Amino acid sequence: MATDLSSVALAEVDHRQGRGEVPGLWRRRAGWRLKAAGCRVNRLCEIIREELLEQAQRNPVVFVDERLKLEQDLAQTQETIAQQTQTLAEQKSLIEQLKRMLFGPQSEKMTEEQKAELAQVVGDLAEQQDRPASDCDDLFQAESETPETEEKPKPKRKRKPRQIPVNLEVQTTVLEPTDAACEHCGRLGDKIGEEVSEQVDLIPARLIVRRTVRIKRRCQCGCGKIAIAPLPPQLLPGSKLGLGLAVFILLSKYDDHLALYTLERIFRERHGVAIPRQQMVQWIEHVAGLLRLIVDRMWQRMKQGDYLQIDETPVKVLDPEVKGKAAQGYLWFFGVPGGDVMLLFDQGRSHTVPLGALEGFNGAFQSDDFSAYETLVKKRTGLRRLGCAAHSRRKFYTAALELDRQAIWFIGRFRELYHIEDQAREMTPEERHALRQAQAPPIWAEMKARAEQLQPLVLPKSSLGKAIRYFLHEYEALQIYLERPDYQIDNNLCENDVRPGCVGKKRWLFIGHPQAGWRSAVIYSIIQSCRRRGIDPQEYLTDVLARLPAMKNTQIDSLVPENWQAARAKAAPGPDLTSAT
Repeated sequence: MATDLSSVALAEVDHRQGRGEVPGLWRRRAGWRLKAAGCRVNRLCEIIREELLEQAQRNPVVFVDERLKLEQDLAQTQETIAQQTQTLAEQKSLIEQLKRMLFGPQSEKMTEEQKAELAQVVGDLAEQQDRPASDCDDLFQAESETPETEEKPKPKRKRKPRQIPVNLEVQTTVLEPTDAACEHCGRLGDKIGEEVSEQVDLIPARLIVRRTVRIKRRCQCGCGKIAIAPLPPQLLPGSKLGLGLAVFILLSKYDDHLALYTLERIFRERHGVAIPRQQMVQWIEHVAGLLRLIVDRMWQRMKQGDYLQIDETPVKVLDPEVKGKAAQGYLWFFGVPGGDVMLLFDQGRSHTVPLGALEGFNGAFQSDDFSAYETLVKKRTGLRRLGCAAHSRRKFYTAALELDRQAIWFIGRFRELYHIEDQAREMTPEERHALRQAQAPPIWAEMKARAEQLQPLVLPKSSLGKAIRYFLHEYEALQIYLERPDYQIDNNLCENDVRPGCVGKKRWLFIGHPQAGWRSAVIYSIIQSCRRRGIDPQEYLTDVLARLPAMKNTQIDSLVPENWQAARAKAAPGPDLTSAT
């Protein structure tokens, strides 16, 4: 009966549609039949209900199974709708962020306090761009604490002409006037003064052949004695590689980030000398093998401490076993704040890499929340991980790009924490520890309470939700730096050392072979360790590579950058205390 009525209703709709009648017109014409149709529908529902009851009495198991299946389908449908709703909300947030990135930030109503905090953040960024780079580029400098009652205009600073550096060689050219002779008496006029102008010039580098001639002498008495001067120790015996050329190639590739094919072109076009890059690769491998002795000794000394900072960056590698594309490798950075840096190349990013490198080390290391570091702590006893506040703050900056008011509040609190670090930088360790303990814990506690309050109210995959989840997950690790004055609030010192490698891989694009990765790691370790200590890498490499071929293993310690710098400072002549009479 129900089937017949349904068929009749469908047939009626098909018939009306086949005649081409518009739905509105058809409904108006059938309006007088609505009441009768309502009665027919009620009757149809009663018939269907009776059939379902009869079916349930005949076979209740099948009826229950169908009911459960319908309920499961309904639950799955509701869950799918909820997931799609959340996905749409997250995509809408991402679209708004992309719009702001493309078309600029849109106005949004904020409280006066939030506007002030945002203005402070913008002021910090502007001030940071104006001042020279520091060891930690992301630190915020505090604004001057002047009373807000009187705003005095800042006096304009007069630009002073920059003086020529006093340590440059000066080549003087004296020009005499051509008409200095008197027209009447013919004598040269007396000198009454001079005008001096200076320019900084550059003498282009040039390649030379350094020839060593060793005279042979034979005794005239017939004894057969022949004497010849011994050959000085060479950087690469039997090679034409000179010391200056070796240092130039190393710094050009690993400090100036020039590709070897670019160096090959420079030598050919500017110096008229053909030096194939394959030859330069062999030279670099030999020199890196000598410098590796110093880097190994540096690493041994670093592991004798109890605090390291760790980071890693990907780099492309041309692996013959991977066809059609470049493989992925990683440069791992291990550093002591204010001390040496050691790089390690590996094709993997798992915890086994730092696990093997840190063999014999016991203490704390600072890193981001990468899972390999957490696994490292579980696998090795005696290790403890410190969190990085810069990573957490960076995620709130991402949310702040969407003009999220709560994210701006968190950035303001991070600013207060970094202001404490700025104050403590020049203090003694005891004073730094006391200042941190007095001012930092209440700020961290306030941030944690605010994050726990907001977490249930934000979308987990939104920018603010990700920032809050990261902050709460890392909260305990982020506060460990308060325990000791030598601990850092973030890992930026190590990240600053990652940047030269990131610049380099954009220039030379990839490492030519997996077995060549260690060469880059060794040379980067030397250059970055020198730069951290204020040592000129060219001066260091020129001196060390001249002495290293003739040295014994027991003398390698004197070439470590720390000891080398101390020896240079000790040998440097002191200031002249004699006064002129």
